[in-house]
Amino acid sequence: MASSSPATTFLRSSPPYNHRSTTIKCTSSQVPTTTLDNNSHAKQPSLKPFTAKYVPFNAVTDESHSLDEIVYRSSTGGLLDVQHDMEALKQFDGKYWRNLFDSRVGRTVWPYGSGVWSKKEWVLPEIHDDDIVSTFEGNSNLFWAERYGKQNMKGMNDLWVKHCGISHTGSFKDLGMTVLVSQVNRLRKMGKHLVGVGCASTGDTSAALSAYCAAAGIPSIVFLPANKISMAQLVQPIANGAFVLSLDTDFDGCMKLIREITSETPIYLANSLNSLRLEGQKTAAIEILQQFDWEVPDWVIIPGGNLGNIYAFYKGFKMCQELGLVDKIPRLVCAQAANANPLYLHYKSGWQNFTPITATTTFASAIQIGDPVSIDRAVYALKNSNGIVEEATEEELMNEMAAADLTGMFVCPHTGVALVALKKLRESGVIGKHDKTVVVSTAHGLKFTQAKIDYHSNAIEGMNCKFANPPVEVKAEYGAVMDVLTKYLNKAS
Repeated sequence: MASSSPATTFLRSSPPYNHRSTTIKCTSSQVPTTTLDNNSHAKQPSLKPFTAKYVPFNAVTDESHSLDEIVYRSSTGGLLDVQHDMEALKQFDGKYWRNLFDSRVGRTVWPYGSGVWSKKEWVLPEIHDDDIVSTFEGNSNLFWAERYGKQNMKGMNDLWVKHCGISHTGSFKDLGMTVLVSQVNRLRKMGKHLVGVGCASTGDTSAALSAYCAAAGIPSIVFLPANKISMAQLVQPIANGAFVLSLDTDFDGCMKLIREITSETPIYLANSLNSLRLEGQKTAAIEILQQFDWEVPDWVIIPGGNLGNIYAFYKGFKMCQELGLVDKIPRLVCAQAANANPLYLHYKSGWQNFTPITATTTFASAIQIGDPVSIDRAVYALKNSNGIVEEATEEELMNEMAAADLTGMFVCPHTGVALVALKKLRESGVIGKHDKTVVVSTAHGLKFTQAKIDYHSNAIEGMNCKFANPPVEVKAEYGAVMDVLTKYLNKAS
């Protein structure tokens, strides 16, 4: 039977679960005892510590590895997953976990104010607080897209956009990178021979890696595909002191090279092949539930490229269900750009043999990936959540991005992909008018200003930019200004 004894020290006369008056003292893997001011100092029963380990993904095997090992693949070459000791976590009930997580929101007590490390027991339970590298990432805005839903999604009144791009480096990648770099920091302190951390990137991963490594004083090495990312994305790792290699290949080529190099050198691999990052990314799912007061949405729509994030969200929702915080999980939708849609093609084939593709240029550059590392993880998540895959053409995604901006948002092209998926499912009747739906916005629109400039300048060849809003050039004369202003006001009314 699950215990409802919270692992906190309560202030005088405060009842259990009143999180407004708790002092958080949870460190490392030890399960703290609970002391209530009831003039009783009875000894608490001994509890199992919280632990986690690597195991082969979705496989029946006895193979496992310590998180302190440097390992990225199973002995058979398959993906790894971080497996938590669920029996230890089940020593406490769902009400306890809900109240504990809620009690940490907005706190400055290190490191629990972070949206990731507020769930430390479910992420890296055995790491010491002093080894954590955090920018208090997470806790991102869950935006009620009321006007956009009513105007653009056939009257939807319960549509929300989870702005994961409102983060330290402007993308959801911070959620995973704080976990990975913290573990590297721990390993280096343990004497492991690691000279730096490396990644292949379409932009956002390199920004997150370089920032967190810079904060920890750890060298970072970045492989980027030449001329395939925005200048805003390129300048971030440069500014943070990363060693940046611009390679004449695409992301898949960069990924192949970094995997070869990290297998032969003491450089730690930071791509989502490394399952540690997914432990941080899954906290966005838990955070959505928190922001809805633990009510489960009907749908969550996520842009997909290398496909680790769709599994991370599934894992976060599933852990909440298994540990009694909620009683169900939402249906997941993975949205892909039509120019980089291997998962979509796989889904449409009825999950027959997966075939990588050569991705072509898309404004949603961070998901321009034709051979995703986490394909097996994504398929597992979608099958187990009754999920769907949709796609968006370049014109569709850019127009939907612009439509969202016209209602007060400022979203990235990848969010445009997810919004197109929503629109198609809404128009087909799959998603209902009153379904509680969350669209995950993975990066900040400021990273993609050139794409927006090109769109509003009508400078994209062959594209009908139906919401283009270029500035009107007019002479600096009262009469000329009044003429154009009058025309605008008459049109607006």
